[in-house]
Amino acid sequence: MTNNSGVLLALLSGAVIGAGVGILYAPDEGKKTRKRIKRKVEDTSHEISERLAHAKDELTKSANEQKDKFEVKLEDAISTMSYKADDIIATLERKLEDLRKKNAQLHK
Repeated sequence: MTNNSGVLLALLSGAVIGAGVGILYAPDEGKKTRKRIKRKVEDTSHEISERLAHAKDELTKSANEQKDKFEVKLEDAISTMSYKADDIIATLERKLEDLRKKNAQLHK
């Protein structure tokens, strides 16, 4: 996202500079030129704000989707480990019982 925002900022900066240079070289009165520059700056500022808000929303949405996917995978992993742990415990209990029986036979 950082690379895209850098490109977006560069494009918008270029557009603002280009519009400003075009207006300054246009054959208009100074008062009209200043009004046009002010309007262009306001329009561009508004557009940049909208694009940044949209980018923020998209980033938040993507982060939330990734978080949800991670939580599902984590739950699956924990569930799988739980079943494996139960299997290991059951096997160890059987082995312990076998050892107890062998130990009881040795003590007879």
